[in-house]
Amino acid sequence: MILAEPVVEKQPKVTAHRFWVAMLAMVLFGLVGWVAVRGFDYYLTPLTDRPFHPGHGEFKPAGTTGIRLGILACVIFALIYLYPLRKKFKFMRFMGSTKHVLDFHIVMGLAVSPMVALHSAFKFRGLAGMAFWIMIAVVVSGIVGRYLYAQIPRSRKDNEFSFAELEQMRIELAAQLEYQEFAGLAEWEKRITDLSRDSVRQMSLLGALLHMLMIDIRRPFQVAALRRANLRFGERITTLGGLLKSGHIELEETVRLAKQQSWLSAKIFFLDRAAQIFKLWHVIHRPFSYAFLVLAIAHISMVMAMGYLPVN
Repeated sequence: MILAEPVVEKQPKVTAHRFWVAMLAMVLFGLVGWVAVRGFDYYLTPLTDRPFHPGHGEFKPAGTTGIRLGILACVIFALIYLYPLRKKFKFMRFMGSTKHVLDFHIVMGLAVSPMVALHSAFKFRGLAGMAFWIMIAVVVSGIVGRYLYAQIPRSRKDNEFSFAELEQMRIELAAQLEYQEFAGLAEWEKRITDLSRDSVRQMSLLGALLHMLMIDIRRPFQVAALRRANLRFGERITTLGGLLKSGHIELEETVRLAKQQSWLSAKIFFLDRAAQIFKLWHVIHRPFSYAFLVLAIAHISMVMAMGYLPVN
């Protein structure tokens, strides 16, 4: 089916939550970038020559900028640990949904790593160095955890959907797609996945995780093929082979339904395995988090005991 001229579709309004998450990311990463640019020459200077560098008094760990970064990192660390507290204590629900708090948790976790690196002037030795590398392990495992969190469908109230609820949603999506008359839909079901729940259950946890990742990587290209089959030659070029939205409202609604169906089918297949991997992830992530917290407190206590007080 070749479509008529595209109709410009209005972009949905950005939610307040996404706006504030984006603002926080811009502020934190902007600050990190600004300090990195200003101290670039100092950070490239060999350690033996740094005491003679004009920026030493500012960018060394106990310097004016260095110690301020350390203090800011401490504040961010305190805010980061609000997320596990929000999950545990009901009285903290005023902070928002767990998913929303998790978004801020992730942004701060990603930003604080380069911030600590700048605070230490890239000297990762001793207790502080050990804390830094454990922090990197926490960040990396946190990224994996965020991906696993997304593999378990939840309602707006953070309640996990049951298999029966997900299956009903899949049936409803399939019924909506039945009435669409676009090229490629007949083959769409075959493109989603060739797996079954039984075959997934026989996979190892690592194998299941890799399959989930491959399906998510493959999905945008499958969606592009569906979109591309319904576009003229010129539109295929302007949409980068179907990777970008075409502007055809009916087609984009069909693509949205198909993509949601693909996502939901994968979640149904991997529902049990994803929950098992997520529980195992907690066993790995939490000890790293607590170990880092202990080392960070020890580092701060030593710094304060040695007289490195906040600058005016």
